Amino acid sequence: MTRPRATPAARTENTQSTPATPGLKDTDRSADGAHDLKDTDQSTADQSATDRSAQAAPGDARTRHAAQDTAPTPSLADLRHHLTDHLDPAARIWLDHALDEAAAHPGIHGPISVGELRLAEAGRRCGAMHADAARVLILDAARADIDALTRVYFQGTADERRAVLYALPHLVSGPGALPLIEDALRTNDTRLLSAAVGPYTARHLTAHAWRHAVLKCLFTGVPVDHVADLPRRAAGDGELARMLGDYAAERTAAGRTVPEDLHRVLDLTESVTPAPVTDHPHGKES
Repeated sequence: MTRPRATPAARTENTQSTPATPGLKDTDRSADGAHDLKDTDQSTADQSATDRSAQAAPGDARTRHAAQDTAPTPSLADLRHHLTDHLDPAARIWLDHALDEAAAHPGIHGPISVGELRLAEAGRRCGAMHADAARVLILDAARADIDALTRVYFQGTADERRAVLYALPHLVSGPGALPLIEDALRTNDTRLLSAAVGPYTARHLTAHAWRHAVLKCLFTGVPVDHVADLPRRAAGDGELARMLGDYAAERTAAGRTVPEDLHRVLDLTESVTPAPVTDHPHGKES
């Protein structure tokens, strides 16, 4: 896969304070676009609290991945059900048609794919509160591979890039999409950052880069609740603890407050994930 020369990192600098405005065109950036996925996260977390047996097998790129103190990622079925319940009739009809079109015409047909055209319409048709979920479903229906996701990410609006990041754990099973995560982590757009530290990053980002992603959340004020699988990855991480201590010391020396989230993550580094139980006398898993 050839990575495009144009990198949107510079284009998204300092966009986190852009307010959401009713009636924005779909090409404008909206701070409300992620609310629908967050609402679905919460409803999924509530559901899993009463039915743990409903969790899918780990390792499946199209299933949710729950972690302690981290809301599970809503499955594609969760997103579709949520939109069916919350979209008005006209928006539901449009989404059904958009999904059918994307499924019937995957890939590029002409200068731009049908699915990408529908991505651009999603905010106007479904509303900012539901656009992210609609876009994730459209990308899935179009069977978007890494090349298609990369094209949408680097050529799309901030809203479309965020939707690509949310779609990664559903559509990409290996580490091939990490360049998109790395680009998002270089920005100061808090909406992209919160999407970039999701389950895909938890599975594939190297320990060194993941530690810096956690620090970036603390720098920019992104709540660490957004960091998927935080308790497991932070457990026993002495290097992360050192980095957090240095950051806390710098802020204290400058007369600035230390974020409460920093103490929370620091506490997690002091915990240790139990080693897997093995039956083999030499410690290999059976």
